[in-house]
Amino acid sequence: MRLIVTVLLLVFVHHSRGDDDKIIGGYECTPHSQPWQIYLTIDDGERWCGASLINSLWAVSAAHCYAPAHRLALHLGEHHVFIDEGTEQRIWPEKVIPHPNYNDITYDNDFMLIKLSQPAVFNQYVQPIPLASSCVVAGEECLVSGWGNQINTGVIYASVLQCLNVPVLSKAICTASYGSSVTDNMFCAGYLEGGKDSCQADSGGPVVCNGQLKGVVSWGDGCALPGLPGVYAEVCRYTDWVKNIMATN
Repeated sequence: MRLIVTVLLLVFVHHSRGDDDKIIGGYECTPHSQPWQIYLTIDDGERWCGASLINSLWAVSAAHCYAPAHRLALHLGEHHVFIDEGTEQRIWPEKVIPHPNYNDITYDNDFMLIKLSQPAVFNQYVQPIPLASSCVVAGEECLVSGWGNQINTGVIYASVLQCLNVPVLSKAICTASYGSSVTDNMFCAGYLEGGKDSCQADSGGPVVCNGQLKGVVSWGDGCALPGLPGVYAEVCRYTDWVKNIMATN
């Protein structure tokens, strides 16, 4: 998983079964060009994960980013997380609902819904993203974004939102990299030569393809390593579950 856990004075960053959660080799997004992007913090404002706004009351993230609702805050309309730009909305969750079949060992079904305690206000800085109407296909060009770690060794977290363009890889290539660890609920995207990837603290963030939310940053073995692309939750597998949860909550 690409998540950050602080224990005492030690910061442990987990990008999956390996260790990572950041955008490596990306570029600064045009400010507010990803208006669905959410910055998730925990407890006293610690950087935690990413998420995506899908309507005024619901957001999507990764199940491995789960924490009780009272510990989390959603920051919308952010670009530079350390500067008050006058565009931000901070909203607390009412409910945090990980997928019931999430496996915290294999990261299968690494998908989660967050219900906001009040509606987000839509404007040029805050907008929802449509859920996938179809699954990804090999060769499809997508964009990953987040405020995660920017280096392979050590920790340098981004202060401004980072973007990375990645191609979807075939299931055969994904399986060649990770074997049976890759399930039908996952897909790989990125570059086999390494050097570009999502990583620690990008977990739960969006993978946007053709204007739709088609993936959620999930896991990988290290960050941006050759032959080990990023692995993402396949959003198309969860659209019926999302509709049911929103209708009953």
